[in-house]
Amino acid sequence: MKGESMSADGHSINYELLKNSQTFQECVNRSRELKGVDVNGLDPDQKKAFFINVYNACTIHGLADLDTLPNSVLEVEQFWKKTAYVIGEQVYTLDDMEHGVLRGNRPHPSSDKPFFGTEDPRLSVALETVDPRIHFALVCGAKSCPPINVYSEKNLDYALNAAAGNYLDSEITVDVNKREIMLPKLLQWYGCDFGETPEEVARWTLPYVSDDKAQEMKTLLESNDQTDKLQIKYSTYDWQLNKATKH
Repeated sequence: MKGESMSADGHSINYELLKNSQTFQECVNRSRELKGVDVNGLDPDQKKAFFINVYNACTIHGLADLDTLPNSVLEVEQFWKKTAYVIGEQVYTLDDMEHGVLRGNRPHPSSDKPFFGTEDPRLSVALETVDPRIHFALVCGAKSCPPINVYSEKNLDYALNAAAGNYLDSEITVDVNKREIMLPKLLQWYGCDFGETPEEVARWTLPYVSDDKAQEMKTLLESNDQTDKLQIKYSTYDWQLNKATKH
């Protein structure tokens, strides 16, 4: 769906223009073909790229299909639980794709139970290991989301590294004087995918930020003590719809 309806940086979409385009109709038609895809036959990288792309397409499709665009995707009742595609012989909602498949059947942030039950036939599709970089590729329809891109198994590692680097370096701020590191909200919601403590989560990001920022973070993390404790905070997430008003 990239093209005339999307900003050059991938951060915003003109949903009205998209909905009335030939490209959108072609994508709707292609989405019906997902019924014939054998996802169990995909290797891990193919499966990862496939579900990232399908998740993002499903999000855009679901929002463009609404009669009235909301100011925020949060205004759409149970958007992630009801917006879905039929893939193979199974229905996959956005939540199913993210938590059940891409996060290796880890619990939703609001739960403590694995996402798919032991008898769920989709459990066989779940990735065996979690690649935390997926969080910088998935688009939920909010302004604070990462930019939209298209992923291929052929360059997946490079593309996910780039997605993580672009997002984290722009979102993380460091104040050495205040001994404060500000991380994006995604790292709080999905902290268990990155580390067991806020300090471990912050360390996970070091390869993805600029050298200067990484050095400042290392200095704070390595000098952390009880008398002058490091503060790791999380930024506010902007849930406004990622819509563009001009072509």
